[in-house]
Amino acid sequence: MGKQTSGNKMTTKMCGVALFFFSLLVFSDAITLRKIGVNYGRFGNNLPSAYESIEILRSMKAGSVKLYDANPEILRLLARTNIHVSIMVSNDEIINIAANQTTANKWVEDNVLRYYPDTIIRIILVGNEVLSYSSDAGKQIWNNLVPAMRRINISLRAQDIRNIKVGTPLAMDVLQTAFPPSNGIFRSDISTSVMVPLLNFLNSTKSFFFIDAYPYFPWAANPINISLNFALFQSNIKYRDPGTGLVYTNLLDQMLDSLVYAMTKLGYPDVRLSIAETGWPNAGDIDEAGANIKNAATYNRNLVRKMTASNPTGTPARPGALIPTFIFALYDENTKTGPGTERHWGLLHPNGTSIYQIDLTGKRASSDYETLPPAHNNVPYKGKLWCIAAPEVNLTELERALTFACNQGNGTCDSLTPGKECYEPLSVTWHASYAFSSYWAKFRSQGANCYFNGLAQQTTSNPSRGSCQFPSVTI
Repeated sequence: MGKQTSGNKMTTKMCGVALFFFSLLVFSDAITLRKIGVNYGRFGNNLPSAYESIEILRSMKAGSVKLYDANPEILRLLARTNIHVSIMVSNDEIINIAANQTTANKWVEDNVLRYYPDTIIRIILVGNEVLSYSSDAGKQIWNNLVPAMRRINISLRAQDIRNIKVGTPLAMDVLQTAFPPSNGIFRSDISTSVMVPLLNFLNSTKSFFFIDAYPYFPWAANPINISLNFALFQSNIKYRDPGTGLVYTNLLDQMLDSLVYAMTKLGYPDVRLSIAETGWPNAGDIDEAGANIKNAATYNRNLVRKMTASNPTGTPARPGALIPTFIFALYDENTKTGPGTERHWGLLHPNGTSIYQIDLTGKRASSDYETLPPAHNNVPYKGKLWCIAAPEVNLTELERALTFACNQGNGTCDSLTPGKECYEPLSVTWHASYAFSSYWAKFRSQGANCYFNGLAQQTTSNPSRGSCQFPSVTI
C-alpha cells in the first residue's frame, strides 16, 4: 500500500471517531433494551399534564415510553430526556400509507423528522392489534398492514435513518393453538396471507415481533387449572412441555415460546420478541377474580426483576435472550369502556401518586417494599350479581343511559311501564338500576357489561323490593 497522506490520515481519524460514536450509540441502545418501558395511555379525563407525565417517567427511571399516537406536545417534551420513544401509526391511517409512498413520506416527515434526533424515537408501530379485528373493514387493514410497514421503512431509509425499527403490536389471539408452547401455531386465516410476509419483513429489517402478552387473561379464564403463583412468577411448579422436554416455571415464558414455535413453523426461528404490553390489573369488577393491588405489584415487580437482570434469562426456547418490555400502563384510565379491569392497569393513580411501590430498574430488594394490602378476590366469585346505578352520578346522564338500556328491546324495561310491578318508586335512580340489571342479564352473553359510561356498578346485594324482582347474573 502507498504512503498515507495527511488528508487520508485525517479521514481515517474521522472515520475512527465516527465508528466510536456509532459504537457508543449501539451500546447505549443495548443498555436501554434492558430497561423497562412504560405504556403512556391517555384515556382519562383527570390525568396529569403531558409535562408532568414526562417528569414522572423520568423520576421513575423508565428506559422508554410507548405512545399510542405521535402526539406533538409529548414528542417535543421528550426531547433531550434520554428516554427512548415508541410512536404509533393509527389503524385508520394504514390503508392510505400502504397505497402511496408520498403519504408514507409525509407521515414520517410530520411525526419523525420534526422531532428526531432530539427526541430519541426508536420504534414506529404500525397499527395496534390490527389482526384482532375480523370485520370486513378490519380484514381490509390486514392486507395493507405489511405494505404500510414497508413504505414507512422506505421513508426512513431515504432519510438514512437506520436506528428506528418498524413493527406492529399483536395480541395473543393471533395464535390458533398456544398450549403446550411447542404446539404454538398461527391462525389459519392469517398464517399465509399476513404472518409470512410480516415475519419476512421483521427478519429482513432485524426488527422485533411485538406482542401484547397478559398472563392475567389465561389465568382468569382458567383459575382452577392454572396456578395463580405460576402466573405471578412465584411458583415452585415446573411444567415440562411434552413436545420439547423444556421446563417452564411461569406462564409468561409459556406464552412467549408459543410464539417462538409458531414463527419457527413458518420458517422464521430467529425473529426477536419484544413485549409491547404486559401487566396485571390492580382492581376490577366483582366477577373479575385476581384483579387487586397485591397481585399487580407482585407480577410487575417480578417481571421487572426478570427483564432487567444483568444476565438475561430469556425463555426456555431462547435462553439468555434480551426481551425489551413495556409495562401497561402509566395511569389508571377512567374513560376506558368495558369491564372494570380496563380502567385499572396503572402503576399510578390519576393524581400521579403510586398505587403501589415499584422500582423499574429492578435493583430494589423485595424486602425493601412496604407491605401490600391483602388480596380478597383471588378465588372467583360464585353467586348472583346485580347491576345498579352508581352513587352520586349526574342524573341527566343517568337518564340518557336509562333510555339507552330500555331502547335495546327484548323486554328489557317492560316492568317499568306504568302500573307494572317496578314502576314505583318513580325515580331516575330506581328505574336506571332496574334497567341496568335487566340489560346486563339479557345481553351479557353478547358482551354487555355493567359499566354504562361509569354510571353503573356491580353489587352482591339484591336491590329487589316487594313484588319488583331485579334480574340477576349468576356467576
